[in-house]
Amino acid sequence: MNGFSSAPLWYTTRSTAIVAFVLLTASMFLGIAATQRAVASRQWPRFATQDLHRNVSLLGLGFIAAHIVSTLLDSFVYVGWWSLVVPGTSPYRRVWVALGTIAFDVILVVIATSLVRHRLPLRLWRAVHWSVYAVWPLAFVHFLETGTDAAHGRFGLWLDIGALLALVLAVAIRLAAANEPVGPLRSVAGRSR
Repeated sequence: MNGFSSAPLWYTTRSTAIVAFVLLTASMFLGIAATQRAVASRQWPRFATQDLHRNVSLLGLGFIAAHIVSTLLDSFVYVGWWSLVVPGTSPYRRVWVALGTIAFDVILVVIATSLVRHRLPLRLWRAVHWSVYAVWPLAFVHFLETGTDAAHGRFGLWLDIGALLALVLAVAIRLAAANEPVGPLRSVAGRSR
């Protein structure tokens, strides 16, 4: 027996990690682009980017959850249930798994505060939401050092590099848009505000 049938949880862990990382990168790209109307136009309004950012983030969270559950259930390597929320408790690649745990913990805090955003002061919510910028680098290194697909120059390494370049592009777009003057906002009726 080879492939998926011989180790379904291991393959599930790998594939959900890859999809989660791609979705996290897309979410970061959209989050960066959604600010300061970097990609907004008449054909693509800002709220569409924000909604897409939110939905991609939630989809990514689902894949992260599947990645975590399949990792914990797989007997190929023992990670331990505590490593789900307590960094540094995994006996397997302790430091690299801890980075993934920290990233997951930050994501949980960001989601929890986003769910009650209307009850929080904007400054507090924004400060917590900005902490998500630490998640991507943590996930980047976690994926690079823990995943077998990034080892020895495999495609995971190229996926990491491509994701990094995509975010550099998003930051460049945002910085370019920040330097452009913003015209008057138009209401639905087409009048300037």
